[in-house]
Amino acid sequence: MYTFSNRLKIGSFIAMGLGLIFLAIGFVSAPSTVEEAKAIVAAAHGDGHGGGHAEEAVSHGEDHGAQAAHGAEASHDEGHDASHDEHLLHQLQNRPWAALYVAAFFFFMISLGVLAFYAIQRAAQAGWSPLLFRVMEGITAYIVPGGIIVFVILVLSVLHMNHMFVWMDAEVVAHDELLQGKAGYLNPTFFLIRAAIFLGGWIFYREYSRKLSLAQDESDDNSNFVKNFRWSAGFLVFYLVTESMMSWDWIMSLDPHWFSTLFGWYVFASMFVSGITVIAMVSIYLKSRGYLEVVNDSHIHDLAKFMFGISIFWTYLWFSQFMLIWYADIPEEVTYYIARFQDYKLPFFGMLVMNFVFPLLVLMNSDYKRVNWFVVMAGIVVLLGHYLDVFNMVMPATVGDQWYIGLPEIGGILFFGGLFVYWVFNTLTKAPLLPKRNPFIEESRHFHY
Repeated sequence: MYTFSNRLKIGSFIAMGLGLIFLAIGFVSAPSTVEEAKAIVAAAHGDGHGGGHAEEAVSHGEDHGAQAAHGAEASHDEGHDASHDEHLLHQLQNRPWAALYVAAFFFFMISLGVLAFYAIQRAAQAGWSPLLFRVMEGITAYIVPGGIIVFVILVLSVLHMNHMFVWMDAEVVAHDELLQGKAGYLNPTFFLIRAAIFLGGWIFYREYSRKLSLAQDESDDNSNFVKNFRWSAGFLVFYLVTESMMSWDWIMSLDPHWFSTLFGWYVFASMFVSGITVIAMVSIYLKSRGYLEVVNDSHIHDLAKFMFGISIFWTYLWFSQFMLIWYADIPEEVTYYIARFQDYKLPFFGMLVMNFVFPLLVLMNSDYKRVNWFVVMAGIVVLLGHYLDVFNMVMPATVGDQWYIGLPEIGGILFFGGLFVYWVFNTLTKAPLLPKRNPFIEESRHFHY
C-alpha cells in the first residue's frame, strides 16, 4: 500500500496556498473602470510586447479628435473610442479569469486524457499495462474535483462574472448575425446542460470502472473484469463524441466566429499525450520510492513510445489545421492565426518547439526511452509545451494582446498543480498499487520489449 509522504503533502499544500494568493492578487489588481485600464496599459507600455494595440487604445481618441473637422465625424470617433476602450477594459478584467481557466482546464484535461488511455487499455484487453492500472485510476480521480471547478467557472461565465465567452452577451448577439444564427446551439442553458452531461458521463465511468477494478481483486471469477471491458468499450464511443463537443464548447466558442473541423482531434491529441506523460512520471516516481518494483524499463519504454508517437500525431493535426486555413486565406478563418502570429510569437512558436521538435530529437532513440530521468526531463518539457498550447487556445480570444506570464498565470499553475498532486497521490493510498486478479497480470509482470 502506498503511503503519502509528508514532504509531498506539505509541498502540495504550499503550492495551493501560494497559488490562491497569486490568483487573488490578479483579481484584486484587475481594473474596474476604463480610466484604470488606460492607466495600467500606459504604465506597462514598452515591456516588449502588446504595446502597439495598447498604445492605440490610449491615444486613439486624441488622434481622432485632432482629425475631426465636423461634429458628426467627431461624434462617430467618440463612439468608436468608447467601444474600443470598453473592449480594452474587458480584456484586462478577463486576464485573471483566463489564467484561472487555462490552468483549471489543463490539469483537468490531463486526467481526462488518462481516462481515455485507461479505457483503451481495458477495451483492448492489453497485456502489458495492468501493472499501471492503479496509477491510471489515481490520476483519473482528479476528474471529480477538476471537473467541478471547470463547471463552476462555466456557470460564473454564464452569470456574466467575466467576458470570456462573448456569445453569452445578449447585447453582442443582438448586433451579430452570425452569432444569432448559432444561438440554437450557443445559448447559456443548452451550454450548461451539455457540460453537465459530459462531466456526468466521464465521472460515472471513472467511478464505476474503479469500483469494478477493486471488486475484481476480491472476486473468485472474471465477471468484474468482463463488465469493465464492456463498459470501457461503450465509454469510448461516448468519449469520442463528447470530447469533440466539449472542445467546441469550452475552447473553440471563445472565438465564436472561427471554427475548425479538426479541433476536437487537436484538443484530444494534446490531452492524450499530456495524460500519458503524467502516467510515466508518476510511475517513475513511485518506483523510485520503492513501490511498483515489478514495473520494469519495458513498461516505461512503452509509455515513452506513446509520448513520442502522440507528439508526432499532435504535430500532424497542428500542421493540417494550420496549412489548410493559411493556404485557403479566407479572412474569417485566417484571423485566428494572424492574432497569434502578431501578438503571441514566443508562446506560439515556443509551443511548437516543445511539443514537436524536442520530443522528435529526444525520444526517437529507443535506448533513451528506458532511462527514467531522461523520460522525466522530456515529460516536463512536454507538459509545459501543452500548457502553452492551452494558453494559446484561450488567451488570444479572451485578453487579446494584453497578456504576459505574471502572478495570475503562475498562481493558476501552482494552485491546480498542488491540488492535482494532492488528489492523485491521496487516491493512490486508498488501494494496493498492484491489482491481484487481473487475468493479464502475469503477462504484465513478465512484459519485455
